[in-house]
Amino acid sequence: MDPIFGPSFDILARSFSNNLRLGESLLGGLDVHVDVVEKNGTYRVRADLPGVKKEDINVRIDGNTVNIEAKAQDSAESKDTDGKVVFSERYCGAVSRTFKLDKDLDETKATGKYTDGVLTLDLPKKAGVSKVETKAITIQ
Repeated sequence: MDPIFGPSFDILARSFSNNLRLGESLLGGLDVHVDVVEKNGTYRVRADLPGVKKEDINVRIDGNTVNIEAKAQDSAESKDTDGKVVFSERYCGAVSRTFKLDKDLDETKATGKYTDGVLTLDLPKKAGVSKVETKAITIQ
């Protein structure tokens, strides 16, 4: 037992350690892993979205910011004709991933496709826009 927080903390800690596996998110294992490659004035983004239907994916572009949102639901039922189902897991959740790139994007020329659980976005850079600079501020 935790000497400061008591048994309530122990119960909470056990529930997290017993229920979450390595790499699994709190939304039933749904997480967005992204790769971004820059080539010939275009960013190619690949995002892993297994188990998501194409119509449940939304992508928004605002300047140099990309937002990917997805909903997933596993509604399959386990059935056993010789006995009863003792344990069955389903997932239902939503996830959002937002990231910034170093240049504004031309949203009118952006394209996307979803195949085999992978979302691929081709995001051309907007012409004539310079790199967004970061400035350090001296604290006095």
